[in-house]
Amino acid sequence: MRFFRESCRFLCMPLAVLMFVVSAPLFGAQAALIGSDQVIADPAASSLATAAADREKVVNFLRQDGVREQLVSMGVDPAEVEARLAALSPAELAKLSDRIDAMPAGQSAVGVVVGALLIIFLVLLITDLLGLTDVFPFVHSQR
Repeated sequence: MRFFRESCRFLCMPLAVLMFVVSAPLFGAQAALIGSDQVIADPAASSLATAAADREKVVNFLRQDGVREQLVSMGVDPAEVEARLAALSPAELAKLSDRIDAMPAGQSAVGVVVGALLIIFLVLLITDLLGLTDVFPFVHSQR
């Protein structure tokens, strides 16, 4: 017990000073007035304008008759779509807007079907060349 009291005398004052130094603010806050040009050039302000434009683009896309009919046929309530759209963050809106821009307008699924058939043909051709299958009579494997 005596050792604890003696060590406490030597440790208390340095620890108190250390706590004061660590918790004391080293630098004061600085504030100044800024001009309108700096506010306009602020990326946060431009991102708000971009988010508003993205939201408008997504809303216009979802209000199209074909899109609305497709959503209703999938069992989605248009009011629920509006509520979820209002809850999206600016980053999610930007991502959705970019996907809308990248979507091909009026493209059918013919390209996807042709691509899938081409891949299946190439896989069967390679397996025929390796001698694992015998699908095509014009392929003569070494086996």
